[in-house]
Amino acid sequence: MLICLYINLMKKYETVAELIYYSYANLAMAHTAVDREQDKYASFNFMIRARLFKGLKTGKMNMRSIFDDEKIKLQTGSICNYCGASDNLSLDHIFPKKFGGTDDAENLIYACRSCNSSKGAKDLMDWMEFRGEFLPLMIIRRYLKLTFNYCQKHDLLDKKIEELEQMELPFKITALPVKFPSPKTLTLNACA
Repeated sequence: MLICLYINLMKKYETVAELIYYSYANLAMAHTAVDREQDKYASFNFMIRARLFKGLKTGKMNMRSIFDDEKIKLQTGSICNYCGASDNLSLDHIFPKKFGGTDDAENLIYACRSCNSSKGAKDLMDWMEFRGEFLPLMIIRRYLKLTFNYCQKHDLLDKKIEELEQMELPFKITALPVKFPSPKTLTLNACA
């Protein structure tokens, strides 16, 4: 499934920045639909996606800072950010240490023993596909911001997508979500 999405994506997007922006714009579309408790996406949601994507590409809009996600992490408290469990918690690296993920606060979230063990050193988006369900949108948002920040820091944003496939990175560029399921199946945060 990801390979088909990737092939279609290659026809539309050439640079890493465009891919990240499109994924982030789709996330914003899904977020508004979940906020409004919609069963399906409406033209309003697609307009949000289009405006944000265009704004990000032209530099007239920016992704929100990781600081916003840190505030949410503190407000959420001590629960597994993946499933909402409150027992047997440990810190999980969003970008696995095995692939260069750091011990910085923005790369660490709480995860229960079960989720942490299941994810292991997998890429977060690969693990999401393995689980067969979308993760809470705020976790995907954090992942996209970490991906963007990494690419910006290492001058990768203007590279072609296929160039990053050959590189050893703490994320899989081809695993970024470009299509989101029905909003009625999504959540913003894990619930305890």
